[in-house]
Amino acid sequence: MTRIEKGFLMFLWVLMTLLVMDTARAERIKDIASIAGVRSNQLVGYGLVVGLDGSGDQTTQTPFTVQSVINMLSAMGANLPPGLSLQLKNVAAVMVTANLPAFARAGQLIDITVSSIGNAKSLKGGTLILTPLKGANGQVYAMAQGNLMVVGAGGSGAGSKITVNHLSVARIPGGASVEREVPMPLGEGDFVYLELNATDFGTAQRMAAAINRVVPGAATAADARQIRVRAPTNPDERVSFLGQIESIEVTPVRMAAKVIVNSRTGSVVMNQDVLLDNCAVAHGALSVSVTTENSVSQPAPLSGGQTVSVATSQIEIKQEGSSLINVKAGANLADIVKALNSLGAGPQELTAILQAMKSAGALRAELEII
Repeated sequence: MTRIEKGFLMFLWVLMTLLVMDTARAERIKDIASIAGVRSNQLVGYGLVVGLDGSGDQTTQTPFTVQSVINMLSAMGANLPPGLSLQLKNVAAVMVTANLPAFARAGQLIDITVSSIGNAKSLKGGTLILTPLKGANGQVYAMAQGNLMVVGAGGSGAGSKITVNHLSVARIPGGASVEREVPMPLGEGDFVYLELNATDFGTAQRMAAAINRVVPGAATAADARQIRVRAPTNPDERVSFLGQIESIEVTPVRMAAKVIVNSRTGSVVMNQDVLLDNCAVAHGALSVSVTTENSVSQPAPLSGGQTVSVATSQIEIKQEGSSLINVKAGANLADIVKALNSLGAGPQELTAILQAMKSAGALRAELEII
């Protein structure tokens, strides 16, 4: 194991030790739950970015960009002759996306993201022209326009190219104006509903009890995710009531023991409830080395033979020495991390070890591979 890997594992051990120190911290209801119906809505639109410095779409390969420009000019009264071939370098076709926040009012400005859908080299310095943003129902809810902000730079010359950050995606802070409001009633009738971010019966029961301590008899846990709360019917009183409810502190129930393994990156994350029984682990690396040497076979003089090339291969199979390591049981996260670090395995090898431990019954946690 290299010095960098040892340092990383030590840092991971210290970090997890600090996380275990406080296992019962109360959280506000607004941090672990949301009010049913209060949500954002996704908006999307198709538009054009103009004013690029020769880094736009190659129109011979992106005909939809040319068609969009022709349609735009036609709508503005500039009719082009049929069959005219446009050679554009300063225009790029883009998709514009945004989130319409809850309770957004007409005239409110929201941030937008502009992404190239053609082969534009860069959107830096461009301007998005007026683009309608639609919701899932096809209705226009906002209009977007403005100068693009690209955090990056790039350059090329003599066959060399360098790029810093991503140049085909840009942001426009406050680049869209809300044109249509989305009705968002707070609850139905006399009740509002709180929904936990993570399903848990114990936390739902604790949340209902915490609300009832402040407002006796107001809350009922409908299931493991939803809590029904009786609220005032007057809008002003209901808003004030919900503000009070969101500030109530609840101590969530400890989550189920779980180990998350990212098979693509080799990352391994486990929560504080993971338990480890005594087990013995042996893990060795098997390597196969194939070496090929090319030589020339020369026939004897006047023998009539031909010179040929001969390849000689040597195959070596090597298994690094691995001893049987006794992994002691761990009752807390710090002990488990220390025990796994004693194996000296990297992230990819640790994934295989955890799977074997789970199959053997030594790992008392749910193993999830993403």
